[in-house]
Order: sequence, then C-alpha cells, then structure tokens
Amino acid sequence: MTTKKRNRFIRLWKLIGPGLVTGASDDDPSGIATYSQAGAAYGLSTLWTAIVAFPLMASIQQMCARIGLVTSQGLTGTLKKHYPKPVLYIMLLFSFPAIVMNIGADIAGMGAVGNLLFPSIDAMFFSVFFTLMLLGLIIYLPYQRIASILKYLCIVMLVYFIVPFLYHQDIMEILQATFIPAIKFDKNFIAILVGILGTTISPYLFFWQASVEVEEMKHKKKHLVVDKRIIHNMEQDVDFGMSFSGIIMYFIILTTGTVLFNGGIHQINTVEQAAIALKPLAGNLAYLLFAVGVIGTGLIAIPVLSGSLSYIFAETFGWEQGLDKKFHEAKGFYVIIAISLLLGLSMNYIGISPIDALIYTAILYGMTAPVLIAIILHISNNKTIMGKFVNKRKANIIGATALVIMTAAATLLVYLQFSE
Repeated sequence: MTTKKRNRFIRLWKLIGPGLVTGASDDDPSGIATYSQAGAAYGLSTLWTAIVAFPLMASIQQMCARIGLVTSQGLTGTLKKHYPKPVLYIMLLFSFPAIVMNIGADIAGMGAVGNLLFPSIDAMFFSVFFTLMLLGLIIYLPYQRIASILKYLCIVMLVYFIVPFLYHQDIMEILQATFIPAIKFDKNFIAILVGILGTTISPYLFFWQASVEVEEMKHKKKHLVVDKRIIHNMEQDVDFGMSFSGIIMYFIILTTGTVLFNGGIHQINTVEQAAIALKPLAGNLAYLLFAVGVIGTGLIAIPVLSGSLSYIFAETFGWEQGLDKKFHEAKGFYVIIAISLLLGLSMNYIGISPIDALIYTAILYGMTAPVLIAIILHISNNKTIMGKFVNKRKANIIGATALVIMTAAATLLVYLQFSE
C-alpha cells in the first residue's frame, strides 16, 4: 500500500465513528442465532430482508444521532425534558429486563462457542471470563480507548464475508432470493420475519446512538456548533455502520441458507449449534471462522447493551454519566453496567435458557420499538427541540414505514406467542 493510499485509509478510518460500532453490535450472538435459524429453516427465502431492513435501520438511527447532536443529551434526557414522566418510566420498565436478557443470551453464546474451540474448558468458565474481562475493560479504559477497541473488533466480523465462499454457491439463485421477496404464509415463517425485524431494529440501539454521539462531541470540541457538515458526516457514518450490519446479516443467512439448509439441517436454536453443524458440511475453516466471529460480535455488543442501559438510568435519575469518566466520578453509571453484566451472567444459573431469553427479549423489544419510533419521529419533527434540523420528507416517509412495519410485527409477535 502506497503512502498516499495509507493516509487516505487512515483519514477514512478516523471519520468512521459510532455508526460502525452501533451497526456491528446489532449483529450480536443472539442476532446470529436468529439469522442462522432463518437460513437453516428456509434456505435463501429471507435474504431479501437485509435489503428491506437497511433503510429502516439507517433512517431511525440517523434520527437518534441527530437528536443527540442537536440537544447535546441522550434520547432519555430528551424524553425526560419534553414528555410525561410515565412514558419515560414505561420505557425503563421494559428496557431493563429486555437488555439484561439480551446480555445473558450473548454471554451464554460466547461461553458455548469458547467451549467448542477449547473443549477441555467448561463453557461456564468462558462465560465468567468474558463477563469479568468486559467489566474490567469498560470501567478501567477511557471512552476513546473503548471506542477504538470496538472499532478494531469490527474487523473480526469480516470473517462472515469469507465463510459462504468456502462452499459451492449458485449465484443466480442468490440474486433471485436477494431481489425478489419470498413470503410463506405460515406461522413459523412469519415468526422468523418478526424475529429478524426485532433483531435488526432494536430499541437499545436508539438510546446508545444518541448518547454516544454526545460522547463523541465532547471529545472533539467542547462547544462545537452543529452544522450541515457535521450532520452530513454523521449520516454517512450511520449509513456505513448500518450497511455493514446488513451485509453481515446477509452473509450469515447466505451461509446457513446454503450449507445447513441444503445439508438437511433445518433447526438451529443457538450459535454453537450453527457452528457445529457447519463443521462436517463446509469444513473446519468455516467452522472456526464462524465461531471466532461469534466471540468478536459478543465483545462488541455487550458493552453497547450495558452502556445503553446505563445511559438510560443515568439520564432518568440525573446521575453523572459517560464512559470517559472514571469510576469514582460516575459510580451509579458504572454500577448499572456491572449489575447488568452480572445479572446477564446469572441467567446461566437460574434456569433461563438462551433461546427463552431471546424469545422474551424479542417480545419486550417488539412492544417498545413502535412506541419509541413514534416518539423519535415526533421529536425529530419538533422545531422547538430540533430547530432547523427537523426531519426532511424522505426521513419521515421511511420513518413512518418503519413505524407501520414494526407495529404490525409487534402485533404479530404477540399473536404468535399466545395463539395455539
């Protein structure tokens, strides 16, 4: 690589901010389990969802980021200032158990995959190890170091670009499944679609995106004036991150939809099952890359999950907050992070299986996402709050589409869970 190209890459890498980490955290181990089941059960029939989900994800995350930039506070702070308190407390009530169960499912998935790579070491040991390691790093390291580590960990996820090509692929079949939606009108297929939507458009990402934009602003300049250039850079960053997330999702469905589905394996409940199933069908390299990717995504997602919850609590109760602060400067903020990680780990001991945690999480996310999207749309069009940076027509159209789709998904999710 020439010096000119290297400098260009370094400038591009520096421009990439919270959007990449947010997008990568969306493909956490629990998300990988959902995509793997979609591919194993229905082949390539759900590939098109990656194309449909991208604009919805990007539009909502851009609104959240803009709210953070313009108001200089997180989504919770904005809710607290401009909306009735019951709305805020209901969001808190639903968010806490959903995020904790999501963390627990991810920790369990990482532990199980660690055990696959090193069978002589118990999965529980890996779960405890990853939990304590992440807790120590989050508390000890300043925000900029954490952000840098998370960005570099995103590179690990590139392994999912490689895995599908370790197995023979039918390009025409892939193109058809990508651009021509296939919908099967049966309960299980609809449940998978709802699960994919719930995994890709998750409420915790809304809170994280707004709060972490505020963190970024603090580190760039204390009194940075938001202008069109800053908004444009943010939108590019979010687009990059969400497209990265969508591509990873696409390749995981592609891998499992060809290798596992064609191999006659149609039921995958956990990430370790997906990794094990790949081994005899696609070879040791595919198996190892898939497993390493799971651990990498967990290391990205868990700090985002616990951080988003901590921002929610800190802004709700007016505590000092920020990953750039030391423990003694923001004790409540870090205590919530510690509690969420330890509660997530404890799920391994109290009999809640990772797959049950995923189901409960999907229900809680599904119920809160439409309400939050409606509030985000309202804030983004409120000139009193957003000034000249209110939504443009395109953002409103895509946001309204996301609201309708997520409301329908939430209704279907509740119906599917309680119907016979």
